[in-house]
Amino acid sequence: MIQDPRIRKFAQLLAHYSIYAKKGETIGIEGPDTTAPLVQDLYEELLRAGAYPIVRMTPAGLTEAFFKHGQALHFDTLPRFEMAYARNMDGTVRIMGSSNTRALSATDPSKMARFAKTRRPVRRIMLAKKWALTLFPTEAYAQDAEMSLADFSDFVFRANLLHLDDPVKAWKEEERKQKKLIAKLRNADKIRIVGPETDLTMSVKGRTFIPSVATQNVPSGEIFTGPVEHSAEGHIRYDFPVCEGGREIDGIRLVFKKGLVVEATATKNQDYLLKMLDMDPGARRLGELGIGTNYDIQRFIKNILFDEKIGGSIHLALGESYEETGGKNKSGLHWDMIKDLRRGGAIYVDGKLFQKDGKFV
Repeated sequence: MIQDPRIRKFAQLLAHYSIYAKKGETIGIEGPDTTAPLVQDLYEELLRAGAYPIVRMTPAGLTEAFFKHGQALHFDTLPRFEMAYARNMDGTVRIMGSSNTRALSATDPSKMARFAKTRRPVRRIMLAKKWALTLFPTEAYAQDAEMSLADFSDFVFRANLLHLDDPVKAWKEEERKQKKLIAKLRNADKIRIVGPETDLTMSVKGRTFIPSVATQNVPSGEIFTGPVEHSAEGHIRYDFPVCEGGREIDGIRLVFKKGLVVEATATKNQDYLLKMLDMDPGARRLGELGIGTNYDIQRFIKNILFDEKIGGSIHLALGESYEETGGKNKSGLHWDMIKDLRRGGAIYVDGKLFQKDGKFV
């Protein structure tokens, strides 16, 4: 178990900046038992802020057991407690801390799709409130990233700017930089993304770009919006696998017509990809366009919380939109897929070059 003074600094960032806990608020903390050091420090920081922390800590293996032994009612109905929890929290902090990132690799994907669809009402309630999603370093994540645990911990803490004396000040400076980029996108209509095996256009007319600076995703480092739902035209081949549900879906290529995915192939786990795309009518439409701005993250580690922030990349999520962007797509799915633009890629905004080879013009 990690004993590191940066964990307290991490907890302070989450409690006082990311979730900006206030006196009298009820804040949920969710995570597996591997995240106990951060949960402990976060619990104490929330108490110092005058909030009421509610901890939901799950032992490793429970999610695997749920999908293995669960019955139809578990996948298709929502317990009253879950809705009550969502409605009564003022905010939530979810901490990822997998001890086995492949634990669900043999799980029936149709069960996972049904469960995600059933949980959609809870997800929508919680996303409308304060929330933060983060990750605590574990051996499993380090192995996926092909690092030692010590090196991976350094990577995680650096991506969160915890190596700096004042991380909050640094995130506020990052917000100023992101707002300058967003100012260039004001009143934009057509976004065109080009690169190897990729030429895709979409409209963002009337949509809002949002800065991401450690107040929801922690770490952050992106600007994002919701594309017009019927606008995507063209094709794209993603450079990194989607790592979801204990599986890697690699070599993904999508073709869009009138906003809808009409062709979808993958070199690995294509059947799983297609089952997720058939989850509901919204799963084949774009819910998000994100542009990565975190140049402290330059390597792919098989974890979307970090990978989608890679400076010089873009990501497009199939499925649910974020309402604050003006996006209207509804789905139980929200899958981010990453295109690396650092070698031969470009972004055009209404015909003008916005980014070339991962660098903003």
